[in-house]
Amino acid sequence: MENFKIVNKTTGMTVFLNEKQKETFLKINGRFDKEGQCKYDVYNLTKERTERINKMLDVLAHSCVVGASILGTLIYIQNN
Repeated sequence: MENFKIVNKTTGMTVFLNEKQKETFLKINGRFDKEGQCKYDVYNLTKERTERINKMLDVLAHSCVVGASILGTLIYIQNN
């Protein structure tokens, strides 16, 4: 189940909802105003969390590659 953060653009009010609650909220309140502009910014917190974790794992993988390279170089120097 995904979690969402919904921010009202005019008042700045923030609401945290799950998928089912988000659909109900947008049905009741409407997503667009009279001019056709979107009234809310909707952020998928589950997706953002997944992206943040993937970035951390990517940094960890690059650090391991650099560490292994340095370690290999030191072992090579020590053996010669």
